[in-house]
Amino acid sequence: MEYIYASLLLYKAGKEISEENVKKVLEAAGVEVDEVRVKSLVAAIKNIDIAKVLEQASVAPVAAAPVQAAPAAAPAGEEKKGEEEKKEESKELSEEALSEGFSALFG
Repeated sequence: MEYIYASLLLYKAGKEISEENVKKVLEAAGVEVDEVRVKSLVAAIKNIDIAKVLEQASVAPVAAAPVQAAPAAAPAGEEKKGEEEKKEESKELSEEALSEGFSALFG
């Protein structure tokens, strides 16, 4: 988890998320640095839009609440809306799965 925090700290500070910078942050925090984890983190972050992931993380709990509050049986006219919501939800789930997989990798 500390590896992800280090990368988020660098991102928030506007610094490059590089192996050297991540190592510096971790060492400053008194963490024993694992070179393999640092390399994996930096390689994984290159393919992730951190701003988008953070935005979705703050919106995700709000978006999930209406789905849980939906009635069990929807009228026929609302079935299409439900299908559209499911498509949007599946997009969110795939992006959430990416971020969860990312955190599990370094957790």
